[in-house]
Amino acid sequence: MDAWYFIPSLILVGFVVGFINTIAGGGSLLSLPLLIFFGLPPATANGTNRVAIVIQTFIATLGFRSKGVATFPFNTYVGISALFGAIIGAKIAVEIDERLFNKILAIIMGVVMVLMFIKPKINISELNERLQGKYLALGMVVFFILGIYGGFINAGIGFLIILYLHWVHHMSLVRTNATKVFVVFLYSMAALVVFILNDKVDFMVGLILAIGNASGAWISSRLSVKKGDGFIRTFLIVMVAVLAIKLWFFEV
Repeated sequence: MDAWYFIPSLILVGFVVGFINTIAGGGSLLSLPLLIFFGLPPATANGTNRVAIVIQTFIATLGFRSKGVATFPFNTYVGISALFGAIIGAKIAVEIDERLFNKILAIIMGVVMVLMFIKPKINISELNERLQGKYLALGMVVFFILGIYGGFINAGIGFLIILYLHWVHHMSLVRTNATKVFVVFLYSMAALVVFILNDKVDFMVGLILAIGNASGAWISSRLSVKKGDGFIRTFLIVMVAVLAIKLWFFEV
């Protein structure tokens, strides 16, 4: 970690990761290999990455709010549910080998990509968001399960959150992103605590990475509001394809 390119590489990759994660997801598939390349054990790289994710999602949430995009209190209810799931997932991550999970996630991403092409588009102007009653209860259950995976490794979860909120709760892609970053912020804090308690976090590296993550997240959150759903949909399709290939053929 004494190489001259250590800090610039972390900040640059962090910027790209923050941008990708805020609009779509899968950015951790860039940051995790870099952290491991610089000598961190996989579990510590996983934990260290959470420092940047917490800061990134906090900044992204502020970015969306600065544009008037917020989904309170729905985002808080499902976020707390995901938080409890993330505690379980992070405890698993401290010990379990991730390779099998990467293969499974690659298959999931392939299915997601197909669904993005064949699923009829929802005309948000003709349908009301479904954020209360049975849909809120369903959301809390789904996000508890998603939180387990998010606490475990987090990579790619953004795609699943976006598609679920868009299709089931009839939220625009801009509002799904605003909800996503807040939920990930909440459960990532819980996961980070678990990694800290198990001595799996390098704070110096995590904070350097976070400089890039936060910058990318701020720009991405405001850009996605400006560009709208079409821009986000195209970005999602490209990133899902890249992530599926990365997970299947290459180890994290």
